[in-house]
Formats: sequence, C-alpha cells, structure tokens
Amino acid sequence: MDSLDSVPSPAIMDAPIELKREDLNHTGSHKINNTIGHMLLAKRLGKTRVVAETGAGQHGVATATVCAKFGLGCVIYMGAEDVRRQALIVFRIRMLGGSEPIPFRLFLSAAAAVNEALRDWVTNLSTTHFLVGSAIGPHPFPTMVRDFQKIIGEEIKTQLHDFRGKLPNAVVACVGGGSNAMGAFLAFIRDEAARLVGIEAAGEGVETNRHSATLTKGAPGVLHGVRTYLLQSTHGQVSEAHSISAGLNYPGVGPEHAWLKDSGRGEYVSATDEEALWAFRLCT
Repeated sequence: MDSLDSVPSPAIMDAPIELKREDLNHTGSHKINNTIGHMLLAKRLGKTRVVAETGAGQHGVATATVCAKFGLGCVIYMGAEDVRRQALIVFRIRMLGGSEPIPFRLFLSAAAAVNEALRDWVTNLSTTHFLVGSAIGPHPFPTMVRDFQKIIGEEIKTQLHDFRGKLPNAVVACVGGGSNAMGAFLAFIRDEAARLVGIEAAGEGVETNRHSATLTKGAPGVLHGVRTYLLQSTHGQVSEAHSISAGLNYPGVGPEHAWLKDSGRGEYVSATDEEALWAFRLCT
C-alpha cells in the first residue's frame, strides 16, 4: 500500500490517502484473485475449456495465465475497439497460448462480448466453464466474484490497522461492472464509520450520451441474467456505454452495487475522462 501524504494539492485538503496497489499483483491487476478461484472450481467440475469476456484486457491476461498453468483450453471474447486500443495486452494474451494462440472472438462492444461468452458457455456446458470477469451475470456469478475479490478489502483493513492504527474514513474505488469495488467494500459494509464511495466513468459528461455512469444516470432493468441499474432507452433497449477506460465501458453494474445505492450505504458519483486523467497525473 502506497501513501500519498506528500502530494501537495488543495483537492485532497491534506487528507492522508493510501493506494491499494492491486496493479502489483501477478499479471498486473486484481483480476488474478478471481481467475484463480474460478479455475480451481473449473478443475473440480472436470471442465476442459474456459471462455471469458474482457474489456481492458486484464481479465483476459489473468484468464489466459491460469489456463496455461492448469492446461485448459481458452477462448477470449472482446470488443473490436477494445482489441484495437489494448493491442499490447492482446499481444500478451496471445503469447500465453504458446504454440496454439488463444482465439479471440471480436464484437462491437463489451456488452456484446459478454453476450457471446454466455452463449458459448450454455452451448457447451458439459466441457466449458464461464470465467466471468466482473460481479455481473446471473446468480451465483456476482456472489462468487465478490467473494474471490474480498481479499482486497480484508488486506486494506489489516494494512491500515498496522500502518495507521485505525479504519479509513472512506474507501473509494472505480465502478464499471464493480468487482474491485465490491471486493474493497465488503469488509467495511458493517463499519458505518467508513464511507463507501464508488466512482463511475462519466466519459464526456453525464449530460451527454457518451458515458458509463450506470448508477448515476441509469434505471432498473435486466441484462445478462440480473436485475440491476442499466443505461437504457425509454423503450428498454440497452444503450452503448463510453469511457476512456476500456475496463469501465459497460452499460450495467453488479447487483450488490445497486443494493448499496438503494440502501444508502454506498455513495456513487462520477468523473469525466478529463477529470480521471487529471487525477492520474496528480498521483504520478
């Protein structure tokens, strides 16, 4: 865990900020927490093949890594635009396939990639495990992903106790599908003194149609087997999402985030692409 105590900025009002560095995990993100759990389950069920969707590509890297480790076949579904802008990560995924490069199935959007991964899974249930990348999809997938990711919040609580001697005033995480945020929030849900703050991708602004702020601007609906908040038209058709972050570019959100919003336990705000880039530069 890294400290930002020395960052001179009126924006943080001299508050000590600690960064939970999941990017230092093997494969470069929090996604490996989830893929290891799913892979152990797939092996226990006797599956020989894994399908997965990916947006930013980090879940694809983590999935390809565990498939290579355990010798299972792997197919990655990814939006064509995400493949273009995440070309280096796609190269890493292909390398993990060894002599038989991992096949990609390309679609226009992240939501369409999830559609096709689900379709592949239900068509090949006897041999295939769907290694979902976020806290989305039909039960029990959101619960499974949350529990595989809860180590994030448990480590935050332990490390802050050792480092600061107290709980945080707020736990802040970005929210797309919501796996890293649910993993961070779960350990603190009963600790009312700790605010749970989710930051959604406002893209070019929530007043436009080019954003991914599902909880901020969405409405209840059903997508990928779960009732939650969605970006949708007045006719109930799912809208396209937009964010500079491929990993947040999804028109839905995990159902537990919908519950946290409706119950008032969670606070959800949004940040535009420009604001996110400003904050990133501030941290570096």
